[in-house]
Amino acid sequence: MTASLIERRSAGVLLHISSLPSGDLGKDAYRFVDFLATSGVAVWQTLPINMPHADNSPYQCLSAHAGNPAFISLERLVEQNLITPSNCDDGREAAFKAAYEVAMKSAIHDGFYQFCQQHQSWLDDFALYLVIRAQRQSQGWFDWPKPFKNRSASALKKFSEEHAEALQLVKFIQYLFFTQWSSLKTYANQHDVQLFGDIPIFVAYDSADVWANPHLFKLDADMHMTVVAGVPPDYFSATGQRWGNPHYQWEEMAKDNYAWWVDRLHTQGELFDLVRIDHFRGLQAAWEIPVHEETAIAGTWVVAPGDALLSAIYCKLPDIHLVAEDLGIITPEVDALRIKFALPGMKILQFAFGGDEHNPYLPEHIDINSVVYTGTHDNDTTLGWYKQAEPQAIAHLHHYLNDETPEMPKALIDLVMHSQGYLAIIPMQDVMGLDSDCRMNTPGTTVNNWQWHFDWDHLTMAHQQALQETVKASGRSTHG
Repeated sequence: MTASLIERRSAGVLLHISSLPSGDLGKDAYRFVDFLATSGVAVWQTLPINMPHADNSPYQCLSAHAGNPAFISLERLVEQNLITPSNCDDGREAAFKAAYEVAMKSAIHDGFYQFCQQHQSWLDDFALYLVIRAQRQSQGWFDWPKPFKNRSASALKKFSEEHAEALQLVKFIQYLFFTQWSSLKTYANQHDVQLFGDIPIFVAYDSADVWANPHLFKLDADMHMTVVAGVPPDYFSATGQRWGNPHYQWEEMAKDNYAWWVDRLHTQGELFDLVRIDHFRGLQAAWEIPVHEETAIAGTWVVAPGDALLSAIYCKLPDIHLVAEDLGIITPEVDALRIKFALPGMKILQFAFGGDEHNPYLPEHIDINSVVYTGTHDNDTTLGWYKQAEPQAIAHLHHYLNDETPEMPKALIDLVMHSQGYLAIIPMQDVMGLDSDCRMNTPGTTVNNWQWHFDWDHLTMAHQQALQETVKASGRSTHG
């Protein structure tokens, strides 16, 4: 691994794996690393790479550990002689099964066995959860028959014996994901590119994590949630956001020194060089909404043991690099927690304009221990934002730039790159100058999200040169 990013001024690009032309860990992923390396860009940031529910949101996943099988490149399996091109025509599930049958008769068998041993703490439960769930037409675990819902040892043992091959296949698919990811990470690191991951602070109610560890979450005797997570009314929504995730039972987690969290971040540390904790403020206090409330308005802030949690994480994982997503309603207590552990915070330039000179997102107020963005996956593209922003924000921006007709998104990208923050990250949509129709996610909505992907034909030499030039001009290039 190259020198810690904390020690050097760097640039990054935000692009989820699903937004690659192929949407997987095949040739396009390696070509993207080459593009970053050529541009002097040191960081590739993705969204969470876990296995999503049917809505494809990477922030509501079936496991906090398991990778998304949709990202496994079948092309690479063909290159490894694990499957034939004709296997690909039969669908992904059939291709994985064919690969498993070949692998079990080859040297790969030993690597697979080692993987299962190494990840046993979550993999066994995940395989059981996924196979039972599939047999019940994707029904949530909390509606399963009681022996399964309540994890009767005899019922699970009998099920495991009857479905041994299906369980092995789930584990093998995870082995393929982790193996392909490891190869990509090695390639990226060899090219001075570090991988920057993201974890939602909360996990989905319908997940292997909650099913396997119900005592760690605020559930009643019937395994139903009593309160759900979200955020109060803010910039994105007048009624707040009711996410619907269960809250942590922090007192229970403290009994084994937050082992569940440590294990979760250990997996992330294996996959990434840096990890962003989404909604970091929830580690200091989280918004708890009574489960029967339809909106987030009636919630309350409940204090969380962030100090003890982060102490436990750094004690067990001293080399992990964490970044705090500290957007939204941030109190002095949240800032104090982040500063105590020297976690970089986030700054969004789209939020900088339209207020007064004290706005914390204005470039002159950004300190060095910050990750600075034009916008994130939750924002409009910068071109889209510029076209639709309030007149007051646009007037402020023009005055700030001393330019009534700035070239967008270039003008905002340059501000980000020349800011004091040690890491400047540009969404791929802004690198390519794309409009609102290429937005990744609109918070508080459930349609038309997570679908955008780019085409190499639309990434011009001018785009690449512009990125390379601004990275170099701002002193952030890996090329010196």
